[in-house]
Amino acid sequence: MDLEPGKCWDSSKKDSWKTVLVLAYQSLGVVYGDLSISPLYVYRSTFAEDIQHSDTNEEIYGVLSFVFWTLTIVPLFKYVFVVLRADDNGEGGTFALYSLICRHAKVSLLPNRQVADEALSTYLLEHSPEKKKQSKVKLLLEKHRALHTALLILVLLGTCMVIGDGLLTPAISVFSAVSGLELSMTKAHHQYAVVPITCFILVCLFALQHYGTHRVGFVFAPIVLAWLLCISTLGIYNIIHWNPHVYEALSPYYMFKFLEKTRKSGWMSLGGILLCITGSEAMFADLGHFSYTAIQIAFTFLVYPALILAYMGQAAYLSQHHHTTKSIGFYVSVPESVRWPVLTIAILASVVGSQAIISGTFSIINQSQSLGCFPRVKVVHTSDKIHGQIYIPEINWILMILCVAVTIGFRDIKHLGNASGLAVMTVMLVTTCLTSLVIVLCWNKSPLLALAFLIFFGSVELLYFSASLTKFREGAWLPILLALFLMTIMFVWHYATIKKYEFDLHNKVSLEWLLALGPSLGIARVPGIGLVFTDLTSGIPANFSRFVTNLPAFHRILVFVCIKSVPVPFVPPAERYLVGRVGPATHRSYRCIVRYGYRDVHQDVDSFESELIKKLADFIRYDWFRKQRGNSCSEDEASRSNESTSECRLAVIGTIAFAGATAYEETVQPASVSVGFQTVDSIADVIEMEPLGEERRVRFAIDDEFEGGSQAETEVLLQEELEDLIAAQQSGTAFILGHSHVRAKQGSSLLKRLAINYGYNFLRRNCRGADVALKVPPVSLLEVGMVYVV
Repeated sequence: MDLEPGKCWDSSKKDSWKTVLVLAYQSLGVVYGDLSISPLYVYRSTFAEDIQHSDTNEEIYGVLSFVFWTLTIVPLFKYVFVVLRADDNGEGGTFALYSLICRHAKVSLLPNRQVADEALSTYLLEHSPEKKKQSKVKLLLEKHRALHTALLILVLLGTCMVIGDGLLTPAISVFSAVSGLELSMTKAHHQYAVVPITCFILVCLFALQHYGTHRVGFVFAPIVLAWLLCISTLGIYNIIHWNPHVYEALSPYYMFKFLEKTRKSGWMSLGGILLCITGSEAMFADLGHFSYTAIQIAFTFLVYPALILAYMGQAAYLSQHHHTTKSIGFYVSVPESVRWPVLTIAILASVVGSQAIISGTFSIINQSQSLGCFPRVKVVHTSDKIHGQIYIPEINWILMILCVAVTIGFRDIKHLGNASGLAVMTVMLVTTCLTSLVIVLCWNKSPLLALAFLIFFGSVELLYFSASLTKFREGAWLPILLALFLMTIMFVWHYATIKKYEFDLHNKVSLEWLLALGPSLGIARVPGIGLVFTDLTSGIPANFSRFVTNLPAFHRILVFVCIKSVPVPFVPPAERYLVGRVGPATHRSYRCIVRYGYRDVHQDVDSFESELIKKLADFIRYDWFRKQRGNSCSEDEASRSNESTSECRLAVIGTIAFAGATAYEETVQPASVSVGFQTVDSIADVIEMEPLGEERRVRFAIDDEFEGGSQAETEVLLQEELEDLIAAQQSGTAFILGHSHVRAKQGSSLLKRLAINYGYNFLRRNCRGADVALKVPPVSLLEVGMVYVV
């Protein structure tokens, strides 16, 4: 199934104010759930141990000043005004930034990059490479391969911390909301009630993930809106009732006064203050579902003022109530008459915030998997209408077990806050570093401007990051341990994937070998279509030669299929298939490169098979049309002329609506050229890829008759090839996949042997196979055993 990207909004049309406001309202439930519930635990986590609330109020005023300026500098200035503009065709997040950088500089480690990929309509560059001046930063990045690896590690680190946030945010959010019960229970009862209730809610939350958020998503925005109105109203009430002059604490003066009095303990308490910006990254990560203007309006005019009023209200109340440290929290500032309704809304809001980060975790793991950085896992698309709503069973249950274990193990907000804070700040630092590269490489701005951005926002985030590291023994060890574990898995998988590709590249078989196969060598051609899956974009893969060696036969129609990821979020369906011949037309062998973006939904086998055959038929018609005009270039001709065998003969086959074209009649006899292929009023849109990356767009009616003296002969040959394709389709399709075992070659280092022989092979045996990922029916599957010595 091919779902259209950007379903929620269309950037090509100017949005009306009504549309923008509706999107801003909808973004509350998806984007701001996590950020809006931070008042539940910021003050409690800040005053947990390092500092005390004294009668002078210097501590509470200093914390309020820090919260105000942190919310202003990071979410408002950094994300709303700068980072949100660094979108990748409307998509945001860590991989969107990495994708932008890879397109503007040759730093990608993905091995099968083609010049043809740059012709994609979503492969947009801010400036034409010929016109812009080469940046020294770009030249430096492209020159040193070690920097390519360092950049990938930086992206993987951010990805791992997002996954860690997906584990910690549900725990701290629900635990903080449920902890409001302590004011209505004795300490003995509260101690044994909060943790079980929290675990029960978390189990229910993860157990319902397979239904998808679209079934209950319509209530997310009203819940978050009700919560924001609730905390802002409580804030205004507390300001008026307890301390109308609390606004004076917004002055930066109180930050310096706070640090002057508390010194080291105040610096360490910043690990609690930084929790006020948890969820800010969601504004950027979920950009693809909403417009830039909608997210900007929702934050600037609703979320930001509501949060500031909530923190000011809590500070106003605490400035007149100098209790013990354990009494500091959100619920103590809530009037007793409305405490239960507020508790109910808080629990619902925490569930919504947790849902957003869990969905984001599924999304980023799917993106990692598509770029070859994560073992294959089952991805279930929970909605046929809304793009990007996915569910990954294995990850869901692992997250649930770890989340419940963390809740039971830590049992308090202080440790959960320390762990969550470090994960959040690491993601933000990664975003800052990547955005500074985007400013230079993609926006073509001065390196000094990028350096100023990096220093200004990076210094603020480093201050909080350093404070979080001091809490290593008090919870911050968890995201570090989790990140090291996940990064090891992801890097080993990515490294072995590249090594396998290099092995395939060095051991591919020549085209002459394929063309020489025939009855004289005891090789038979059997009815049907054989789809040989490979990572190679040119040449004959070694697994096919092994297949023919062990079973001296192959199918009448042979298609070498390469399913590859390109560094764009989406590939339009009309540009997805890159088709060409392998050898002469009489050999009936083809190559089809199927390109997906990192957020694309992969087709199921049935629709993929029928679509592939349809594209092959369109290509066959086009190729004979091209030959009629004396403009053909088969793969064997390209190889003999030392041209690029991947670019010369491949063409993008798509279909565009065209009202004036003549369609084939549905009552055509079997002997007709169009036999078996249902057609519509359309024309084929073909982009012919030239060796040097130039492109030539050709449009032709798919049922036009050829002109010229050899028209009859051409029609006969075209009819024969199409009839062969139809006959092979009716005989059945076989999916030929390699079943690989990888081992390190003799003389490899101990680290490499451990990574390949044990690490990668363990992951390969215990994750989904390629046949399961492609949803190949077992009856149509042919696996070829291959040993890769890398």
